[in-house]
Amino acid sequence: MNAQQRMQDKYINPFTDFGFKKLFGEEPHKELLISFLNTLLPEKHQIQDLHYTRNEQQGSSQPDRKAIFDLSCVSPSGERFIVELQKAKQNYFKDRSLYYATFPIQEQAQRGEWDYRLAAVYTVGILDFVFDEDRDNTDVVHTVQLKNQKGRVFYDKLTFIYLTLPRFQKTLDELETTRDKWFYIFRHLQELQEIPPALHEDIFVELFEAAQIAQFDPAERHAYEDSLKYYRDLKNVTDTARGEGVDEGIEKGRIQGRQEGLQEGLQKGRTEGLKTGRAEGLKTGREEGRLEEKRALAQKLKAGGMTNAQIANLIGIELD
Repeated sequence: MNAQQRMQDKYINPFTDFGFKKLFGEEPHKELLISFLNTLLPEKHQIQDLHYTRNEQQGSSQPDRKAIFDLSCVSPSGERFIVELQKAKQNYFKDRSLYYATFPIQEQAQRGEWDYRLAAVYTVGILDFVFDEDRDNTDVVHTVQLKNQKGRVFYDKLTFIYLTLPRFQKTLDELETTRDKWFYIFRHLQELQEIPPALHEDIFVELFEAAQIAQFDPAERHAYEDSLKYYRDLKNVTDTARGEGVDEGIEKGRIQGRQEGLQEGLQKGRTEGLKTGRAEGLKTGREEGRLEEKRALAQKLKAGGMTNAQIANLIGIELD
């Protein structure tokens, strides 16, 4: 997209690092974050106010790895919130979420006599992708807590909330709740040229005002353009690699499925053999397709300037 087309955008893309932190990470606009989080939180932990804390945390010793959150904040009653924006699939993202959650837990430790009572910790992941294991799950919101073997909550003060926003498909006319409206804004803000009637509420009017690109100073505009370019480049190579990988995987699956089907047919009968061969072939084809997708993405990320270590951390592919 050229500069003239970009200038036609009236509002920022909230899935860019700059756009997300501009709307939700600045003190003058913290009411936006409060409203958004309250659509996800239980009644007992609804937020009336919050203050931002350091988004960079060091481990307990020098060699320990540090954690850098997109947003970190705490409510007056002590609840901690980590809010992470994730634009593309990353290996061990759930592991990273769990690791990050340990920091607001440990920082509650008190000197001297202490009974170990903890305030609740919430990790909110806003995802612009769908986990592979959730491909057949149509839920937008996934709430995860520690439970026992009978499915009963064992500990309710550590909660992970993942939003798979590609699953949210409601139109403006279908928006019913404040949560619906926030999800719609995440998906479509950058496409709008004015505030739709369905979003004419004080909190959203404030958001649209904060999101206007025209009011940015030159430094902010430059920072946003860089952030937008990175987001679009990453999304483009990811989508391209996925499409190429799926096509190649399907073709390989067809070929292997026919071959294995014929071989099975010689032993178990033509009908059963073809059925088994196709199933196994499609499974193998999909696996090979995903591997080819990752390889293609790795090459394109490397061509875009990312290091081998960054690529390995992002998609789990080692490059020579």
